[in-house]
Amino acid sequence: MEYLGEIIALGIDSVILVICDVGVDLHEIVKSAETDKFNYVAFRGIVKPLSKPLNGINNPAITGVIQRLIVKEHVVARTTAGFWSNEERIVQDVYNTVPFALQNGSAKVEVTDTLSAEILDMDVLCDEFKPNAPTVADLIWEFFTGFRQRGMQSTEEMLREGVTMTGVGELTLDKAGNLTLQPPIDGTPFYLTTMNVGSLLRKLDERRRVYKCLCIIFGTVGLVVGGMVVCKYRRARKEKRISEEKRQNLEESRKKRRQRVRDSELREDQICVVCKENPREVILLPCGHVCLCEDCSASINDYCPG
Repeated sequence: MEYLGEIIALGIDSVILVICDVGVDLHEIVKSAETDKFNYVAFRGIVKPLSKPLNGINNPAITGVIQRLIVKEHVVARTTAGFWSNEERIVQDVYNTVPFALQNGSAKVEVTDTLSAEILDMDVLCDEFKPNAPTVADLIWEFFTGFRQRGMQSTEEMLREGVTMTGVGELTLDKAGNLTLQPPIDGTPFYLTTMNVGSLLRKLDERRRVYKCLCIIFGTVGLVVGGMVVCKYRRARKEKRISEEKRQNLEESRKKRRQRVRDSELREDQICVVCKENPREVILLPCGHVCLCEDCSASINDYCPG
């Protein structure tokens, strides 16, 4: 489930959120930790490339550190029911990255494994749709194939150089003495966003409330459906028990009636022609003969033995 990690993170009291104070030496702060790292840190700074930055394809004057190029194909396809519906197909989805750091004053923190961030805010530099201009032959072919291309959509997104970002993750100090912000090892969510910490927490809290409401709704629906299933099962068992009791009562009354009949002398024409023991009890249709007991009548289907 999307953003499930955020909900769990907000619900666990043991998660530590440290807002780094750029007025003090971060290296000394991290060195003072037992493992030379902080498990969960929020650091806000300006994006600075550590190598040659990327240039925008549609606007080369714009530079950045993460570039995403998406190409989508918009088509109209005929379904099995014969209706035409719009569909989107991703033809290309490519990321280009260069190493970068977040800098705030004299503090500089390199950000690694950026594409694994659950929230990664980037600006849309270009979103262009080029419609397709089919010929008459193309229209005829598309009608018979059930597939028509509407056009191609190209989107360019970029994390631009100089943008102020908030990184939330694990802050470590490597052997070379460089500070690194990376996804936490324990699986806690990793964020790179233009929002400040307060706005990020409010956004996650809103999502937590939404998921809480959804859990309550689906939980209630599940209880109602489960209750209906249980009631139906109990009702079926009750009906089966009543039917079994009726059958047993009928069997007992039948045995008592036969016992009373056996105590008296029966003529030959009053005894079942099949078992020669029980009295005749059943009228066969459509012939109207009375020649069978109730037990033997259950096995007679095709013809009258009388």
